[in-house]
Amino acid sequence: MNYTQLTTAIKGFAENDFPATVGSFTSAEQIARFVQLAEQRIYNMVQLPAIRKNVTGTMTSGNRFLATPSDWLSTFSLAVINAANETSYLLNKDVNFIRESYPDTDAAFYAKPEYYAVFDDNTFILGPTPDANYATELHYFYYPTSIVTAGTTWLGTNFDSALLYGSLLEAALFMKSDADTMTMYKARYDDAMAELKQLGDGKNRQDAYRSGQVRYPVR
Repeated sequence: MNYTQLTTAIKGFAENDFPATVGSFTSAEQIARFVQLAEQRIYNMVQLPAIRKNVTGTMTSGNRFLATPSDWLSTFSLAVINAANETSYLLNKDVNFIRESYPDTDAAFYAKPEYYAVFDDNTFILGPTPDANYATELHYFYYPTSIVTAGTTWLGTNFDSALLYGSLLEAALFMKSDADTMTMYKARYDDAMAELKQLGDGKNRQDAYRSGQVRYPVR
């Protein structure tokens, strides 16, 4: 389902063209907002292989912080790659653990990072602080371009039911629809999201329950 088809479906199901009134959004703006809210809800709830990226960068000597990509949503894995092209995956920890265990005050304690935490929306914090420049590889989930802008997306093509009923839920809230309508849309949306989560978790494949991430013993 492309965006034109999605817009037509939303109007048809809602039996509403969402006409503009004085001081309000236009019909197109209203529907675009419903869709974008639905996309945001879906991408925040489900981690899909189709919305994963792989980028490389550099951890800088003496700098305990590493910037996240501008479209970063959540992390799948973060690794250090040495000169021999050997990969070491960092363990995700709490910010306080890293700050207490690896205070950034003495270069004598700098070393190859073993841990990372999300410091804020734009930054990771590393522990220990790097003692040299290290190549790094980040595998992460990202916010795709909205179907409103792109016209077609992976979600619209492969799981249009989640996108449609998520948008209809937002439209129903806007229209202050009756409880029965809200319940019906919510049930359809939940069913679609359950299928989508199966794909995200990898449970619909023969090689089930494998995330692809390296497993470490608890320390």
